[in-house]
Amino acid sequence: MLITQMRTPRDATPSETIPHQSSRQTSSEQRPAAPYDGRRIKAAIVGTGAIAGSHLPALAALAAEGEVEVVAAVDIDAEAVKRFCAEGGIPHAYTDLDRMLTEQRPDLVSVCTPPTLHRAQTVAALRAGAWVWCEKPPVPSLADYDAVEAEEGLGGGPYASIVFQHRFGSGSRHVRRLIAEQAMGRPLVAHCQTTWYRNAAYYAVPWRGKWQTEGGGPAMGHGIHQMDLLLDLLGPWTEVRAMAGRLVHAVQTEDVSTALVRFESGALATVVNSVLSPDEVSRIRIDCERATVELTHLYGHSNDNWRVIPVPDAPAEDVAAWTNFGPDEPSSHLAQLRELVASMRAGERPRSSGADGRTSLELITALYKSAFTDTTVRAGEIGPGDPYYTALHGGAPGWAPATHEKEVPA
Repeated sequence: MLITQMRTPRDATPSETIPHQSSRQTSSEQRPAAPYDGRRIKAAIVGTGAIAGSHLPALAALAAEGEVEVVAAVDIDAEAVKRFCAEGGIPHAYTDLDRMLTEQRPDLVSVCTPPTLHRAQTVAALRAGAWVWCEKPPVPSLADYDAVEAEEGLGGGPYASIVFQHRFGSGSRHVRRLIAEQAMGRPLVAHCQTTWYRNAAYYAVPWRGKWQTEGGGPAMGHGIHQMDLLLDLLGPWTEVRAMAGRLVHAVQTEDVSTALVRFESGALATVVNSVLSPDEVSRIRIDCERATVELTHLYGHSNDNWRVIPVPDAPAEDVAAWTNFGPDEPSSHLAQLRELVASMRAGERPRSSGADGRTSLELITALYKSAFTDTTVRAGEIGPGDPYYTALHGGAPGWAPATHEKEVPA
């Protein structure tokens, strides 16, 4: 991925909350709630590195259906953005974000840059009246997330949605409904696993493995997808107890973490995030009173990746209902983008935005605080004034960058 450091209308300092300004548009000055009737939604892509290769096909698919048109792409590398636009059939290439927002007035901006840039670029797009679809992890801290949310529209948008594509598709939709309706009984025990393998060459990329530029280690940059899906299925969590280690890689962040999570429902879960595991797998398992449901995949899932194992005496008609996932719609950027565009046209807040998009970042922040302070952390306790609110390392000795650690009182 190319690091796309672009000028914004008002440079934002990471981990400092952006207050509401008197110059911010009022609801009457913003675009109407649903201004897209009868026309295509104009989309732009910011950052033309590897992850943009997942956004562009999704946008192109909706363009073929007459829903969107991709009008521009932006990157500080002039040759890279020209090449990206030429290959993708995008008419306008830019190296300046402000200029693109002013000249093209996109309705939707896909942010595909490293995490440290997400806040400033998302805020710039929102202030220009565009909705935002931002790659995970959303921003490096809860303070940054709250600053972005403060810039969203006052009813009807624009809103900033996070790319959590594993929530979307027929499999997760079916299981979410079964659990919400307690069709298989109450959820009791869960396991959430993201055990992947990354070698030294992966961390040779300058922005990886550093708190300031990547935000965190595998809990933040890799396991966030499965943790977000677990929360989407099981609902609110109440407390977490965690450990983290730096066992192999010479990085600032962790390379493995484990956690125990209690949910509001009473269910208990284990969470494992690793980049040390040659046998790579992403897995969620939920044991309910009458059946176990399990998802096993790597980077995306379809109906075939889900299994339902009923108790021995489960009625056949119940088992048939539990295992009927319907027509297969794999998890994908396209599945989420399709729902996001529908929300734009309806003038409604999309899923994985606002409080709904914040849940996984709050759990990850609490995981780091628990691991680095050797305490149990409860939902809602990390806010302004807490060092973990502004940085996931929290200034912890042995974990915070050396320059930051010197600034934090012992």
